[in-house]
Amino acid sequence: MSKKTLSTNKPQNLAKIFGTDGVRGRAGSFLTPAFCIELGIAAGLYFRDLAKQKHIRSSNKILLGKDTRRSGYMIENALVSALTSVGYDVIQVGPMPTPAIAFLTADMRCDAGIMISASHNPFDDNGIKFFDRFGNKLDEKAEAQIEKIYHNKQLLAQNHKVGQEIGSSKRIDDVIGRYIVHIKNSFPKELSLQGLRIVLDCANGAAYKVAPTIFHELGADVVVINNTPNGFNINEQCGAMHPQDLANEVLKYRADIGFALDGDADRLVVVDNMGKIINGDILLGALGEYLHTIGELESNTIIATQMSNLALEEFFAKHNITLQRCDVGDKYVFDAMKQYGSNFGGEQSGHIIFSDYSTTGDGLMSAIAVMALVLRKKTSSHQALNPFTLYPQKLINLKVLEKTPLESISGFSELCKQIEKSGMRTLIRYSGTEPILRILVEGKSAEAIESTSKELESFLRSKLA
Repeated sequence: MSKKTLSTNKPQNLAKIFGTDGVRGRAGSFLTPAFCIELGIAAGLYFRDLAKQKHIRSSNKILLGKDTRRSGYMIENALVSALTSVGYDVIQVGPMPTPAIAFLTADMRCDAGIMISASHNPFDDNGIKFFDRFGNKLDEKAEAQIEKIYHNKQLLAQNHKVGQEIGSSKRIDDVIGRYIVHIKNSFPKELSLQGLRIVLDCANGAAYKVAPTIFHELGADVVVINNTPNGFNINEQCGAMHPQDLANEVLKYRADIGFALDGDADRLVVVDNMGKIINGDILLGALGEYLHTIGELESNTIIATQMSNLALEEFFAKHNITLQRCDVGDKYVFDAMKQYGSNFGGEQSGHIIFSDYSTTGDGLMSAIAVMALVLRKKTSSHQALNPFTLYPQKLINLKVLEKTPLESISGFSELCKQIEKSGMRTLIRYSGTEPILRILVEGKSAEAIESTSKELESFLRSKLA
């Protein structure tokens, strides 16, 4: 076989590597140095071959960022070794938000971008996310191609460069300024945060430097918490996954608003000036209606996932806004936005996409948009960010031993049909990144939701846990 051949003729049904959001697992166990090297080589070969297929002149550069997990050093060095071994020059930018890597990949004209992060997961997990030259997350077809190359060990071994063809690596520390300017450019020039007090929870994660800088430069009085990462405290009882401390700090400092980011800063949780944690669907509703009001919502359409509350759909309908639903995952939201010609969409979890500025969920851009909304409404964040009430909804995360296909579980479909006949909505799916089954039940009666969710949990626990 020629060294330049990327034929991946291998047995089918090979182990799947990618989940809902890149590759994710326990660092040092699933994500070993050897695994990361082979995956990095596979990705490098894929991106080089993609440029040839599309007749695009390659820059021969790949951007590499990470969050603040200790294991990021191990994975970063493995990926640098892998990519340089197939001839790529690697630009290392250190701890930066995931959306910053997406933006910088396109801005710096790289062939691809890679982010080392497990997002909201505990510190001992880690992950690898890939972006194409335009800053888009890879679709399932592209991920499948990388998996095929990864499983072809002979192909990996045959494509190492030698001599002057081996790539180089360089660490650049000043690209943070490009991203700061990018975020600030999304904020209306006539507005200022002067006189506003904002509490900012950085989750001891990737935005611990960039987030406070942005809000300081826009004039806010910023109270920063959880911005001292040590490699092990990312997401630990803080950030978007644990916003109660932020709520307490907002009340303590009598702040106008509070923002909590997750480990890689691609999602946002908001706390209003009354200390109320704003539900993700409520936030989508407030922002969507705001964009519609100021005439900046394209196609009069907003994208949300199957997880979003029915009350959100009804709220938009009252404002003559169409809600289209898609699968869970911000890359699916972005794909649907392109399909329906929309420039706004997001997930209940806090991933929000403003496609006029970003290709992926961006917690800082979302926070800036929230501030523009509050300022233009000339009211408190509590009044501005609570435009409707949600229907009762219960979400249960059930740990499972293995992800047995739900349709193969005896009695499962019959139980779901019975629940839906009673007027409730269910959405039951496996997490793409963890051994968890997510059980969502929604309806107009809190009592019925509670009893039904317990019935479903008990049934599925007996089958899977």
